[in-house]
Amino acid sequence: MSRKTSVLLALAAAAALSGCAVGPDKRDPMENWNRAVFKFNDTVDTYALKPVATGYKNVTPGFVQTGVSNFFGNLADVWTAANNLLQGKGAEGMSDVMRVALNSTFGLLGVLDIASEAGLPKHKEDFGQTMGKWGVQSGPFVMLPLLGPSTLRDTVGLPLDIAADPWGYKEPVNVRNIGAVTRVVDQRAALLDAGSLFEDAALDRYEFLRDGYLQRRQSQVYDGDVPQQTDKEENVPDQPVVNPTGAGTGT
Repeated sequence: MSRKTSVLLALAAAAALSGCAVGPDKRDPMENWNRAVFKFNDTVDTYALKPVATGYKNVTPGFVQTGVSNFFGNLADVWTAANNLLQGKGAEGMSDVMRVALNSTFGLLGVLDIASEAGLPKHKEDFGQTMGKWGVQSGPFVMLPLLGPSTLRDTVGLPLDIAADPWGYKEPVNVRNIGAVTRVVDQRAALLDAGSLFEDAALDRYEFLRDGYLQRRQSQVYDGDVPQQTDKEENVPDQPVVNPTGAGTGT
């Protein structure tokens, strides 16, 4: 057993034992509903999305997968730049603007990530994080059909995140739809190895996903520097931040 697997198993066991000790989680008042949605999402992933993503990863050359990921990542950088500026992070926002400009031109519309090689780091910000920076509390945990884990705050911000996606305005519609499906499959393919580790590690996969998501989300809102009082206000346990899939958090 690898060291990473052992760590995830230990965290899963700790989360499960903690849940047994304290009873219902105050962060998750809709747990019965959320578990039902989680089961639905898991079924869709098992019988539809995961097989397609596996085939995509096995058949598509690695450089093509990288190009697809870079292209849609470049589009996402537009909204990331806006949110960094809305959060008052001017240096990061202007860095994102430069990333988009450089990758959209010399990077062939973002297929090549020239900006990272030039020393401009990639960030990932959305309106839920921006509202968190403005002091809006996360609210209860919510499991969204097909979209996965969220919070009430992030769910409120989701329509704006969707509206701000440049690909959502791509014409003709059939090209837009093909691109949207390709992006989802590419993102799922990138998580295949980590997803297998998550499935092996979690004693209660729903609880492990929920706790890991909430901790990671807090870390994202506060850029890794979560105030202790915020943990208490939002009922987030004082535990190490973990990604429920085991994937990196720097995207």
